[in-house]
Amino acid sequence: MTISETLLPEFDQEMANTRKALERVPFDKLSWKPHPKSMSLEALATHLATMPEWAGVTLKEDAFDYAPPGGESYKPPTFGSNKELLDAFDKGVAQTRAALAAADDIQMMAPWTLKAGGQALFTMPRVAVVRSFVMNHTIHHRAQLGVYLRLNDIPVPSAYGPTADEQ
Repeated sequence: MTISETLLPEFDQEMANTRKALERVPFDKLSWKPHPKSMSLEALATHLATMPEWAGVTLKEDAFDYAPPGGESYKPPTFGSNKELLDAFDKGVAQTRAALAAADDIQMMAPWTLKAGGQALFTMPRVAVVRSFVMNHTIHHRAQLGVYLRLNDIPVPSAYGPTADEQ
């Protein structure tokens, strides 16, 4: 079994659970935040919706500089509706799933670097980037979204078992 084959079931499960949470994002409350230091609901939902495509970039490129010297910094997209948000998420999931399914073990073990302003922030094997920087990072922010939903009286979807809203 290849590394990719071991990751795909986990990827599929985590992306399905993330989609369920994103489906509930209330577009009439995008500026809401639980604390002044917190991300807005819009920023959090956008972050979650675009994270799957990061794994696709990881598998296709050797590095990514989100603020390249002399170049334009990464700017997250804006979405006008929940449908646009979900469409972007679904597109990123499909592209990444295809790239992940096609990746061999040599590609998965090759180093990948995240940069800011030309400076390396970290370098890890691609498999570690996909698991930690993409999947675990997604799980972390999905949990945050669950709190945002709860605090706005929006039913929290189940992920690994029932929630208080879904018995």
